[in-house]
Amino acid sequence: MAETDVEVAANSLAAAGLEVERPPEDWLFKAYAEDDASESAEEPPLVDVLHRLGGVPVTKSLLDTSEEHEVLGIRIPVLPPTPIMIAKLQSFSEHYCDFEQPLLVVRAVREQLDWAEIRKAVQNEPFAEAFLFLVERLGIAPFS
Repeated sequence: MAETDVEVAANSLAAAGLEVERPPEDWLFKAYAEDDASESAEEPPLVDVLHRLGGVPVTKSLLDTSEEHEVLGIRIPVLPPTPIMIAKLQSFSEHYCDFEQPLLVVRAVREQLDWAEIRKAVQNEPFAEAFLFLVERLGIAPFS
């Protein structure tokens, strides 16, 4: 969601009867149906609404790059993998640097990634550069 639309979306979801929660993270909010049955074995449906990727506000121009795909039987807009991977790589720091899941992801979508764009976006970010070095050495990404 574009960051400029966050308040309108949160208010609309609340008006529709959903509980809106704003966690301390400044890049998302959560919306869920209140569970009237306190003994229900199922958790109420939850939606995470992200409006920042790697600390960068989501813009309408980024959302315009999405394409419609069927996900679990529903057609929804899906961002291309390159900006998502850039955001993931930019999130690496001395406090969080787990390469396991991103390695699985890049292996699955390597032909769809714009490696030059990724390298340019994460230039001078040592943890992201370390990840790129690793995927190059593993033969997942082409050498720069």
